[in-house]
Amino acid sequence: MMKRQIHIRDVPEDVYDWIENERHSKRLSQKEFLIKVLETAASYGFLEPRPTLFDFRIPVAQPSEGPLPFTFIDLFSGIGGMRLGLQWAGGRNVFSCEWDRYAQKTYCEWFNDMPYGDIRSIAPDEIPNHDILAAGFPCQPFSIAGVSKKKSLGREDGFEDASQGNLFFYLADIIKVKRPLALILENVKNLISHNKGNTWITIKKTLEELDYEVFFKVMDASDYVPQHRERIFIVCFDRKAFDYPLSFKFPSPPGGKKPVLSDILESKCDDRYTLSNHLWNYLQEYAARHKAKGNGFGYGLADPNGISRTLSARYYKDGSEILIPQTGKNPRRLTPRECARLMGFPDELPIVVSDTQAYRQFGNALVPQIAADIAKQVIAVFRNHIEMKGLSQFRISSSSISLSCGKEEISSCHPK
Repeated sequence: MMKRQIHIRDVPEDVYDWIENERHSKRLSQKEFLIKVLETAASYGFLEPRPTLFDFRIPVAQPSEGPLPFTFIDLFSGIGGMRLGLQWAGGRNVFSCEWDRYAQKTYCEWFNDMPYGDIRSIAPDEIPNHDILAAGFPCQPFSIAGVSKKKSLGREDGFEDASQGNLFFYLADIIKVKRPLALILENVKNLISHNKGNTWITIKKTLEELDYEVFFKVMDASDYVPQHRERIFIVCFDRKAFDYPLSFKFPSPPGGKKPVLSDILESKCDDRYTLSNHLWNYLQEYAARHKAKGNGFGYGLADPNGISRTLSARYYKDGSEILIPQTGKNPRRLTPRECARLMGFPDELPIVVSDTQAYRQFGNALVPQIAADIAKQVIAVFRNHIEMKGLSQFRISSSSISLSCGKEEISSCHPK
């Protein structure tokens, strides 16, 4: 097949600059980037009504107005739970990174922004400047289920896991080079106890040696969604940019009636989510065997008027941890949309992958409203600092983060 040639001269400077910035951030050549742009535009021709090349595709997940505009990067972004929360708090994303191609597909559909791939293949100084670095760095090397599985397979866990565990140190390299004003990190609760606490000691020490003040708290998502889901959140502030004592506090649980499982259940559900007789019998026999041995392993038949167990990435296998009782029928799995709701994702965000991938994605996600509330507390520290110093705003310059007050610029001691 003959390939056509296109030669373009006299490209406007602002368009050329956009092309260069975008291709550098994605580590593509000019040709590779422009072909991807044209292929994306061409693919819209299959949609109805047909857009043209000059139409703008509006992201489904729109940023919100906040009390203080700020920029952030979203690393190990998954499907964008952290980004969604920070956008609700008024933030603007300037860079995303996620290696899983199915998560990339969902992320791109929601935010009209394709995340960069492997974080190990980008130099820290190529990442845009930002106010907040947000990251849900890989949790499998530290989760209880992840550690058990790796040990059963004779594989290393934690920092010894070369593919995932040591990605934290790539994160530390970015922090060292870019010096964001604040960090918002998330991981599984087991991070604190993993390897007799030594993993957490190493993480906290690394952050403190980078000259950041570290705050952490295990938060249960059951205050926000009808699910018992404990995660550790780590918030850090650059000691060179803020005075002591810092006024940061983790958010209090939202008031009002706590959500229950029935709030997120669909009124009608396809029969394919009902367990087969074979699978239902197997789960009951499996639970009975372990109960006889004094173990607590088994399926979880959820109470619609209560909350569920933790939704995990393995939910696609049999749905055993969260089963919904049905009158006159075997229990059923949650649908992918119900899983999205269980994590706090709005219905307007489309599910664009298979059920299997959707279960994995929502099981690995974080609850965006928790991220939003934490981000609001971080911004409160920013605002308090601005007011105490009589400053007009935080401003990111090309070489460093500084504080500005009218015409006078006050350096925040970030390296030049």
